Order: sequence, then C-alpha cells, then structure tokens
Amino acid sequence: MPTENLGDKKDRFFVRALQGEYDLKDELRRLRSLPRVRKGVEIEYSEGPQVFGKHYLEPGHMLGQTLHIHLQEYAPGATSQKHGHVNEAVFYILDGEGAEVHDGVRYEWEAGDVAIVHNNCVHQHFNRSATKPARTLVLKTKPMYLFMNMLFQRSLKKQSKEPPPTGVGWVPRNDPPGGFEHDLYADHDHAHEHEHARSHG
Repeated sequence: MPTENLGDKKDRFFVRALQGEYDLKDELRRLRSLPRVRKGVEIEYSEGPQVFGKHYLEPGHMLGQTLHIHLQEYAPGATSQKHGHVNEAVFYILDGEGAEVHDGVRYEWEAGDVAIVHNNCVHQHFNRSATKPARTLVLKTKPMYLFMNMLFQRSLKKQSKEPPPTGVGWVPRNDPPGGFEHDLYADHDHAHEHEHARSHG
C-alpha cells in the first residue's frame, strides 16, 4: 500500500483567509466620518425579561475595530444565562449589588466594583437584590477574537424567558435626556476624615 508523500501537498491553509478590497486610507476616512458620540437615549434595549442589554459598540456597527461595549440591566432578582466564551470581559458595576459564578466559584459585587471574566471561563451573573435593579457596563475585546477566528462560545443554560418572581412587569431604566448627575465628591470629606483618622490611629 503506497504511503502518501506529505511533501506533495500544496495550498495548505491554517488560517482563514481575510480577503476583500481594503485600503487603509479609505478605512481611516470612513471611520473618521462616523459619529464620535452615540446617544444612550437613542439606543434601544434588547433581550430580557431577566437581563436587558443596550449595545453601544459592537462589530456590526462598523464604528471601531477592537471593542464591544454594552450596558446590562438586571431586573430585581434576575439571573443571566450560563455560558462560556474564549474572549475575556470586564464588568464595571454602575449600581446595585450582585454576584458572579465563575467556573463554580461565587464572587459578590456592588456599585463601584469591577468584575473580570477571564478567557475560557464558564460564568453566570445574578442580581442579589429582590427589590432593586442592577446595572453594569461591559467591555470586551471580542472583535479581535473574531478576527483571529477564535469563535468558540457555548450556552450551557439559556436565560429564562420568564421574569424573576420579584421582577414581574419590571422594565429597564432609560437614561434621562440630560444624562445622569453624578456627584463624585459627595462623600469626599467623610472619606478623607476616615482615612486621616485611620492613618493617625
């Protein structure tokens, strides 16, 4: 039985071809012609009824090349889908209190925290409050992983199509037309006094 001569093989591709008309100057011109600010009030929520999403920047928008950024709004008592994917993600907690389960380990969070989902992590998100919503801003480098053909993502438990028992009839909060008013220094004096007392205790 003749053996195959591997040296005779040709056209061996190990990476998916990226092909098409592309000129850097044209692409930069296109990107610079697009809006630099997206108004949150003009972007609709999707998904639900447990976790709602508002996608500010994703690959299909053609506004950028490396980031996927979206807002997640958790109904009171909400539970997200349980899934895993190759790309990592960072969740900045805007308000509320919740928890993550990463590869079977539970981590709790609250407003001001950052939750990090590492590569190839099976994870699920929860709102710990049965009466108040929670909100997170999610930043991913997913487009870069798509570019490298690292497309693996698997849902192990889909998000329930029923609202959480304490969130029946709940709808996600819309951004006020004038934006939110954040007083970052409201507790500055108190925090400073506390730190000063601790350092001199």
